Amino acid sequence: MQTDTPRRTAEAADAGLDLLEMLQKLWEGRRLIVRGCLVGALAGLVIAFSIPREYTTTVKLAPEIQAGRPNLGGLSSLASMAGIQTGSLNTADAVSPELYPDIVQSVPFLTALFDVRLTSADGEKSWTVEEYVSEELRVPWWDRLLGLPFRLLGGIRHLFATEEPHPAGSGTDPFRLTRAEDEAVRTLRERIAAGVDRKTLVVSLRVTMQDPLVSATLTDTVMRNLQEFITQYRTDKARNDLAFTQRLHDEARDNYYEAQQRYARYMDQNQGIVRRSCLTEQERLQNEMNLAFNLYNQTAQQLQLARAKVQESTPVYAVVQPATVPLRPSKPSKIILLAGCIFLGGVVSSGWIFVREKRPGRRHDRSNT
Repeated sequence: MQTDTPRRTAEAADAGLDLLEMLQKLWEGRRLIVRGCLVGALAGLVIAFSIPREYTTTVKLAPEIQAGRPNLGGLSSLASMAGIQTGSLNTADAVSPELYPDIVQSVPFLTALFDVRLTSADGEKSWTVEEYVSEELRVPWWDRLLGLPFRLLGGIRHLFATEEPHPAGSGTDPFRLTRAEDEAVRTLRERIAAGVDRKTLVVSLRVTMQDPLVSATLTDTVMRNLQEFITQYRTDKARNDLAFTQRLHDEARDNYYEAQQRYARYMDQNQGIVRRSCLTEQERLQNEMNLAFNLYNQTAQQLQLARAKVQESTPVYAVVQPATVPLRPSKPSKIILLAGCIFLGGVVSSGWIFVREKRPGRRHDRSNT
């Protein structure tokens, strides 16, 4: 126990001496460290000003979650009179908000944005979304330099490849995209994002573009297209049921009017006749008219219920945060880039000082001195 204490004291002293020696070496090489920091600062400025500015617009909306039995109010009694079970009208939401990001990233949804018109912030330029992401997006110079061999190979391959263009006026076919359309879809997937808060189910849509007005315009369009898609999905079955009920109602109404006219014509032609055969025919026509009226009445009630079902199935979205034109770029952060490059330059130059000290020639020089 007594021999361990002096040993630990000696090790601590050696560690302190090593730390002091390291600090002394750094102080002796302070000029090299300063030069390294200056080089890092210059590199940081070049990198920061070479990266194009990006603007991000975010919208938040709270969708209506439909589940359980719809509240039809007084129409429940009409449904009971018509023999309709309202328990079959449950409207569990098949497209939950957790699926919204997948919908936004799908090919049909993104290709539907291709023809949307965009205008630059200064109002001097105008493009479609496809033209903007294909021709107007800028990249740093090193991306162009590194991608030059691949573009050359692609150009050579394009000379020998045969790609059938879409017929004129046919638009974009999501089932069969061209190479340029597929590249535009990939770019939009990288720049359009959607997220859902699992606790509050608030949906966030974010679009990042190099023009602030383009970013805000496209974000608002994505939000509206998503609302229309969900509304169309939720009300599709209810609208089909409404159309079918409307046809039944029209047929029942026409049949009732025809039965009513037949009964009226027969009564006009056989006034004052008390023969049994006439009374029997009169009773038969009257029963047909009453039966047609009952069917007409039931289909009218079903039609009102189907209209209420369409209204009940139509979702309502509360826009918590609407789209606004961003005033400041979201990236790049020039200060962080500059500080990181300066720090990296200092670390590299400090490491070079210690590596230089450990070289055999350097040790030999120091031993001779």
